[in-house]
Amino acid sequence: MGFLTDKKILILGVASRLSIASGIAASMRREGAELAFTYQNEKLKDRVIGFAEQWGSDLVYPCDVTDDRQIEDLMSGISDSWDGLDGIVHCLAFAPGSELDGNYVDVTTRSGFLLAHEISSYSFVALAKAGKELLTGRQGSLLTLSYLGAMRSLPNYNAMGLAKASLEANVRYMAASLGPDGTRVNAISAGPIRTLAASGIKSFRKMLDYNAKQTPLRRNVTIEEVGNAAAFLSSDLASGISGEIMYVDGGFNTTAMGDLGTG
Repeated sequence: MGFLTDKKILILGVASRLSIASGIAASMRREGAELAFTYQNEKLKDRVIGFAEQWGSDLVYPCDVTDDRQIEDLMSGISDSWDGLDGIVHCLAFAPGSELDGNYVDVTTRSGFLLAHEISSYSFVALAKAGKELLTGRQGSLLTLSYLGAMRSLPNYNAMGLAKASLEANVRYMAASLGPDGTRVNAISAGPIRTLAASGIKSFRKMLDYNAKQTPLRRNVTIEEVGNAAAFLSSDLASGISGEIMYVDGGFNTTAMGDLGTG
């Protein structure tokens, strides 16, 4: 038996087999969790259904998180199949590509800034609000994904960095709000991984190469490693952890100038 046996967990954001959400789903399923998934639009529907089948699930729901009605319908659909929720995993982030290429002040627009925050941060609390009744009394957890750009400026990350900073603050406020109900809220700040979402950031491959050279482990992390951390944080093994940002980045966040050599 795995440490998530009988846990019912909703995962949002599976888009490809290389996505971090896929790594999380695989790890959680390995540990015995029952999983449900969402897709944003009809274009992604069949793809997500195919992934869900691989992880033993036929629970796949439409949900565009910019629409409160769809979020409410999602939770209603979940309640028709399950008696509650033990976890929600939020793997959603977006900013227009034009905002992720160039000088931050020059390329940032009001509409792009607001959209990045709405999808990348507000949607997390919107899901918590809609799913609160399903989560209450189950000692469950909410989990989201952040990145070091929330804490430090990074080339071309721009508005997404501010949205992730908002998301990390969201984690702390949500943890305080939901803690009395027994629900924990945490985030994983993963190192850079070559995913579909990351491909929209200019010079991302250069960032990967630099990260691998400077991180203490001298390599980049994998979706499997992030998935294992996510499974742990969503389990009873992490029952005393809430309001935390866990770095799964090979230690990169602990370094400053990196390795200058011995010469």
